Amino acid sequence: MEIKKQKPPGKRLIKNMPLRVKWFLSATVGMMLVGYGLSVLSEAGHLKHTNAPFLRWFLLGTYSLIMVNSGLALFGQAIIFRMRIENRKLIKNILKDRDRKPKKVLTITKIEPPKAE
Repeated sequence: MEIKKQKPPGKRLIKNMPLRVKWFLSATVGMMLVGYGLSVLSEAGHLKHTNAPFLRWFLLGTYSLIMVNSGLALFGQAIIFRMRIENRKLIKNILKDRDRKPKKVLTITKIEPPKAE
């Protein structure tokens, strides 16, 4: 029996989502993860200086760095989405301006040489 390879359930939802929504969600969640990761890093530093067990503050610090890096990666993806939005706007405006301008029609007229008197 052959098992068909299925896409993850949310992949179609994300694919059909507008760019503006992707940008907003990734920017918001990215900044929240950066803030959360920095606050956890602060807590790990506090545990280190209060002579907590090594494994506790080390794992908490590692977890915080994972959160900060994940947040930065998501925020970077949000910047990419924003640039795509801006590029689409720019291309749309350029095409609109190009269609609005009247096209020059080339007319060929016969020019007669001046008459000699």
